Amino acid sequence: MLVIDPSVLKKILEESQTIAVVGLSPREDAISHRVARYLQKEGYRVIPVNPRAIDQLILGEQVYPTVSSIPYPVDIVNVFRRSEFLPAVAEDSVKAHAKVFWAQQGLFSQEALDILNQAGIVTVVMDRCIKVDHQMLVEETTNLACEI
Repeated sequence: MLVIDPSVLKKILEESQTIAVVGLSPREDAISHRVARYLQKEGYRVIPVNPRAIDQLILGEQVYPTVSSIPYPVDIVNVFRRSEFLPAVAEDSVKAHAKVFWAQQGLFSQEALDILNQAGIVTVVMDRCIKVDHQMLVEETTNLACEI
């Protein structure tokens, strides 16, 4: 089920602690990096997932090649990959037993949604910026932007 109810989104953000960010760039000017840094400053543990950067630390955290290779539970899988890659990330998120699959603003895949729903991951958010939703629903600020 695709979640758009603000009260459900707020509950997800308030109850989650660990966020795997798929496509997290080591470049500080990248939107994925700025959003992840914001989430980290807000108290979340941000786990970078980027197979091209596995020999690096991003935001002080070890980088993993896939979500399913992370050796501990992840609450949210936040995706910064193009829509055509969402089905593969969805399958990996299912292997990792992720609780929430969250595709960033501008991203949507019906195939990924079907994969997640069939696997029992019913908390799916697509085409929404996690930073904007956090600011709006948890911080309740008026300065809303998907980047810092």
